[in-house]
Amino acid sequence: MKPLHIAAFGLALASLAACEEVDPTEDYFAPEYIGVETRKLDNEIVSFLVRMKGARTNADVADYGKCAAAQYALIRGFGFARHVRTNVQERGGIWAADAVYTISAALPEGLQTIDAEVVVAECAENGIPTV
Repeated sequence: MKPLHIAAFGLALASLAACEEVDPTEDYFAPEYIGVETRKLDNEIVSFLVRMKGARTNADVADYGKCAAAQYALIRGFGFARHVRTNVQERGGIWAADAVYTISAALPEGLQTIDAEVVVAECAENGIPTV
């Protein structure tokens, strides 16, 4: 082989090595976030009705509700929220969730508490919109 051909061949191998291997069986996740409706149930209890297309599981829709709750808490001057419940349903490719959270200035008791600032940052990193 001529030196020029060897260099070109080496460059081709290097560029192939740099390619990331893609698993064709892995699902492509491209959600469409349709919107959030907020319903104040009490001074510190809020329901978030979220809708989206392209969810993989209930967890994707629940995460959307969690992001809405975290941003809402910050907008209202609160730093924390506690998950009460989330009901999810899917009809005709549209996923919907009714997520209920309490919001508070201090860390509430319970296992499913969230630090609103941390969650809003995580949502931004993951491309999930907030309120």
